[in-house]
Amino acid sequence: MPRLGVIGSLVWDEIHGRDPLRAPVEEWGGIAYALAALDVALPEDWEVVPIIKVGRDMAPEAAELLRTFRRIAPSARCVEVPAANNRVVLRYESADRRCEQLTGGVPGWKWPELGPLVADLDALYVNFISGFELCLFTAESLRRGFTGPIYADLHSLFLGLGPDGIRMLRPLPNAPAWFTFFDVVQVNEEELAMLGGDPLAIAADALGAGVSLLNVTVGAGGVIYVARPGFARLSDRGTPEDGSPVRTARIPPPHTDAVDPTGCGDVFGATCCARLLAGDTVTAALDAANRAGARNATFRGARGLTQHLRGELVEA
Repeated sequence: MPRLGVIGSLVWDEIHGRDPLRAPVEEWGGIAYALAALDVALPEDWEVVPIIKVGRDMAPEAAELLRTFRRIAPSARCVEVPAANNRVVLRYESADRRCEQLTGGVPGWKWPELGPLVADLDALYVNFISGFELCLFTAESLRRGFTGPIYADLHSLFLGLGPDGIRMLRPLPNAPAWFTFFDVVQVNEEELAMLGGDPLAIAADALGAGVSLLNVTVGAGGVIYVARPGFARLSDRGTPEDGSPVRTARIPPPHTDAVDPTGCGDVFGATCCARLLAGDTVTAALDAANRAGARNATFRGARGLTQHLRGELVEA
């Protein structure tokens, strides 16, 4: 059975202002959204191997969460660490803007501990939830030591951390180097702006560094993708360019009456990764990712999200 490794962080969210008529809510967030999407979108013959560290204070709750997903490998467990689990206070200023405050001390992975965990995997989905999951050196070692495809959502690499835990958008240090480690890279439009002033030049640099597909999510506008010549499916990874031009297009999402944008990028990326692994074309995978992200926006929280993404009724 093919195995997809998932690198990310389980975060306990405290969310304010998502629904002005309700009190703040607390629930699992972070990589939980991506796990829910993978549970739905992965081909039936794949299983998920979480490569996730969790603080000792929330390890039992994390184990209980993993048991709710049917695609998790039977022997898979989070790695418990002697630190407080990551927690995020989210304060929504509008439907599209929020303030994040991070606390906790879950450390990132070092290559000597990560290497054995990826040795028998067929693909990797990396989501920088905290931004500290992999340092530059570990990411480089991962690319050298793992030959399968890697999908990466760079999101929180673009977030600095103030002394009070407030996250602040910032340019990505060593950005050109990061692009050499991954086959498919996802950023949003604000993160793209942190890479420089010319989006086409940024995309050209990413493809030149070895990225086969760059996905730029643009909120209600869907996604703009840039694919290297000859890359139509994940199976084209590593093949020589065929002389065709670079492909780029915007794929709009379906209209939806959104109630909660939390986790939409995570659901989008996980679904795109899953459908590429299923053999879908780039455009088909992105269309499926758009639809999943839009459906996520009509649901609050990660609990019950798997059932909602499948179209099942979920108790409020």
